[in-house]
Amino acid sequence: MDKQTFIGKLNEAQDLMKNEKYKEAVILLEKLREIEKKNEDFEYSLSHKLYQLISNSNSLYNQEIILEHIKKISIKQNSITIHELQKFLNENDFKIEESILGKEIELLILRDLLPCKKEGDKIIF
Repeated sequence: MDKQTFIGKLNEAQDLMKNEKYKEAVILLEKLREIEKKNEDFEYSLSHKLYQLISNSNSLYNQEIILEHIKKISIKQNSITIHELQKFLNENDFKIEESILGKEIELLILRDLLPCKKEGDKIIF
């Protein structure tokens, strides 16, 4: 893939993210990562942008899934610990490390997408 096509695909991934199509962006960016890995003399600025987008899209995709599950949980419960939430997510085929889960929860709160308080390991709805 030539440089201009690669840049176009990076821009396409950004547009997917802007339109909240995170899963599609993650898939596209993973394909671009495979291309980047095969090319030994890849331009640093493109690699840097690629990995920034991969990190951001993975985080936003995680947050989207976490938010869906928390909305279901908050109907039945007033609070949950990060550990309990991680266990629940794992049981629902979404594997995430507890430390990453905590950071994603904090980002959801900071983005005003999750109306709750976090007190230590506990999320209070």
